[in-house]
Amino acid sequence: MVEVEQELISEGVLDEKDILKFCDMHTQALEGAIDQSGAKEIPENHPIDVFLEENKELLKVVNQLEVVFEEIESLSDDDKIPEYFLKMKGMFNALMDVDKHYRRKENLLFPYLENYGITGPPTVMWGKHDETREFLKGALEALEVSKEISVDEAKTVIEMVFKPATTAVADMTMKEEEILFPMSMDKLTDIEWYEIQEQTLEIGFCLYDPKGLWKPEGIETKKKELEPDDDIIQLPSGSFTKTELQAILNSLPIDMTFVDKNEKVKYFSQSEERIFDRNRAILNRDVKLCHPPSSVGIVEEILHDFSSGKESKAPFWIQMGGKFIHIEYIALKDETGNFLGTLEVSQDLTEKRKLEGDQRLLSYTENK
Repeated sequence: MVEVEQELISEGVLDEKDILKFCDMHTQALEGAIDQSGAKEIPENHPIDVFLEENKELLKVVNQLEVVFEEIESLSDDDKIPEYFLKMKGMFNALMDVDKHYRRKENLLFPYLENYGITGPPTVMWGKHDETREFLKGALEALEVSKEISVDEAKTVIEMVFKPATTAVADMTMKEEEILFPMSMDKLTDIEWYEIQEQTLEIGFCLYDPKGLWKPEGIETKKKELEPDDDIIQLPSGSFTKTELQAILNSLPIDMTFVDKNEKVKYFSQSEERIFDRNRAILNRDVKLCHPPSSVGIVEEILHDFSSGKESKAPFWIQMGGKFIHIEYIALKDETGNFLGTLEVSQDLTEKRKLEGDQRLLSYTENK
């Protein structure tokens, strides 16, 4: 069917609307009927494995929404609609994250398929992506009028707006898993998949954070060295410049100090929320020498328990100068569990402990 579709597109027999109709027909005709027995095995953390894990998370949200749809179907009280619509708003906002899933297909996977002369499925799917995006935007717009509609009107909105959006998301997971992904695994080489993975972080992930990176055997996986003037710090969940990172760390409403695995002080934040005095003289200093003799024993015990893996967190709270101060020591580890050092996080919770009820209206905090 893919080959027939490809030929019809190449000959100009089908226009875009016809292509999208064909896509829906394929879903209905082929769902559950495609033999996957000869499909290639997908390694853990491979780009396709990540796509599949994202699909699981998307379908979880779709299933949660379907439960809400059923609850509204049995509803008779109009006053309950705002509550249900608020719940659905969070779920549809989560589904909007599918945009990153689709962008990785459009900008990373599709170009490689096109290099193999496969343009039909990418063209069709891209059109369906745009349809789904519009459905989701429409759903979020409809959710803004919850206070103005009745139960019967809400049921109509579910049928006309919400269900088409969730169906579009769910149907695309089937098209991917039964058609696109197996075909892509057959066509692309490990080198091409690795190139896709290397560019993935520029777009990001959808409702799922991979546990690690796929490392194909026999392929050089050394990451590109940053240029000396490259100011970008790239992390699995995003990137920022050194200036942006410094601003973020110094704007957090907490006081942080980092001690490396050799028990040397390597960093302290410089926010307005600083509670304990710090100066650059403590950098590279033995952390035990930065505490009064009376507390050195506790510091040594924490460091020993953290480095041995026995413990990972140690909270304290004290009353100081009329303020309630919370202090927590946290063991830092890499992805494989190796001990990296200790983070001390202190926070003045005096005012936050006084909070009651809700703060739902916009209110700015006065600058100090």
